[in-house]
Amino acid sequence: MTHHDDRTRLRHMLIHAEEATEMARGRTRGDLDSDRKLNLSLVRLMEIIGEAASRVSPQAHEQIAAIPWPDVIGLRNRLVHGYDKVDFDVLWDIVTYDLPPLIDALREALQGDKKV
Repeated sequence: MTHHDDRTRLRHMLIHAEEATEMARGRTRGDLDSDRKLNLSLVRLMEIIGEAASRVSPQAHEQIAAIPWPDVIGLRNRLVHGYDKVDFDVLWDIVTYDLPPLIDALREALQGDKKV
């Protein structure tokens, strides 16, 4: 992939992670069970984040060590292939606790003149 492609994929990850955290703001874990649109939206946003991560080059993966690449990509695979066995407690924890540090790492990677 080209330098531009990596930056584009990182931006996609950032935009969708920010959207997921914004959707979850002010909500509770119970809302994930009672609000079908929230449920579907968060699952889809997490799938997109993982798919974009899988398209970032191995070189960028090495350069941005703050991102747990295998975990992000693995979540996407679990959501897509294990759609009928999603643990929504785990998903909620990821959205509320793991996405904010991911957003910070993505913002830092995209700042200034970094070679990503």
